[in-house]
Amino acid sequence: MPELPEVETVKRAIETAALSHQVAQVWQSGKKMRWPIPADIDAALRGGTITTARRRGKYIVLDIAAGGEASPKLGSPKLSSPKLRSHGHSMIIHLGMSGSVRIYPHDKAPERLTHDHLVITTSHASGGVKLVLNDPRRFGGIQLVPLGEDSAHPLLKGMGVEPLGNAMSGEMMKDAFHGKAAPIKTTLLDQKIIAGIGNIYASEALFLAGVSPKRKARNVSLAKCQDLAAAVRVVLEKAIAAGGTSLRDHVQPGGEIGYFVQQLNVYGRDGEPCPTCQQPIKMIRQTGRASFYCSACQR
Repeated sequence: MPELPEVETVKRAIETAALSHQVAQVWQSGKKMRWPIPADIDAALRGGTITTARRRGKYIVLDIAAGGEASPKLGSPKLSSPKLRSHGHSMIIHLGMSGSVRIYPHDKAPERLTHDHLVITTSHASGGVKLVLNDPRRFGGIQLVPLGEDSAHPLLKGMGVEPLGNAMSGEMMKDAFHGKAAPIKTTLLDQKIIAGIGNIYASEALFLAGVSPKRKARNVSLAKCQDLAAAVRVVLEKAIAAGGTSLRDHVQPGGEIGYFVQQLNVYGRDGEPCPTCQQPIKMIRQTGRASFYCSACQR
C-alpha cells in the first residue's frame, strides 16, 4: 500500500507538472471504486485552475479554483451547493492498496490502460499534461468538496500531526502515548496521533531508534520518544528522497519503480542478519500486520 513517502512523491510530481494548469477535460472509467466518482465530474472541473497540490497523511489534495463562470452543478446534492459551484473544488485522492499516478505530456500519453479510472487533461502555455489515476484493485478513490474545506471532511477530520511538521517532537509523542497500553508499533500507526506513518516506516523507525515494537507505548521514555521522533523524520525523508518504497504495485509518476526498498533494514527481512549485530531479524503479527525487528538491538 502506498505510504507517506509514495504519496509525497506523487504530490511533488503534480506540483512540478501541473500547478497553474487549466483543466481541459476529465475522463472517468465509470467503474466502481472505493467511493463513486461523480458522473458529471468533467463538467464540474472543466475550466478550473489547479492552484495547489497538498498532502495530508496518506491523502493528496488538489485545489482547483473555478474558472470565469461558475462550475456546472454536480450530480450529488451534497456537492452542488452555491459555494462549491462558485469557488471551485478540493479533490481528495486516496491511492488505496495498489493505486498509482502517471503524468505525461498530453500529446505523448499512451493509450489508456485497463485499470485507468481517472484522466485529467490540462492546458497551459508551456504545454498541458495528463494526470492518470490507475488502480487495479479499485480500493482507492476521490472525493470532491468545496474549495478549501477538505480539513472538515470525515476522511481528514481529526487526523494527527504531520510527522515531518514542526509539531512532531519527542515531547509530543510522550504526551500522546501517556496511558496507552497498546504496543508502540500499533500506536505509531494510529492516524489520529500521527498522520501518514504506515507499516513499513514504523518498523524501520523503531529499528533506528532501538525500540522494540512490542513495548507498550506508555512505557517509552521521553529520551526514547525523542530518538523515535528523530528516527521517523530520518526514515521518511530518506524514503522521499529515494522516490518511495515499491513492494508490489506502486509506481512513481512517469512509471518508474520506487527503490527505497533496497535500503530497508528490517522490513521484509525475516530470518536475515541484522545490519547492526548480525542476529536474525524476527517477524511477529500485531493487529494483523507484520512487524519486523531485531530482538538484540531493539528493547
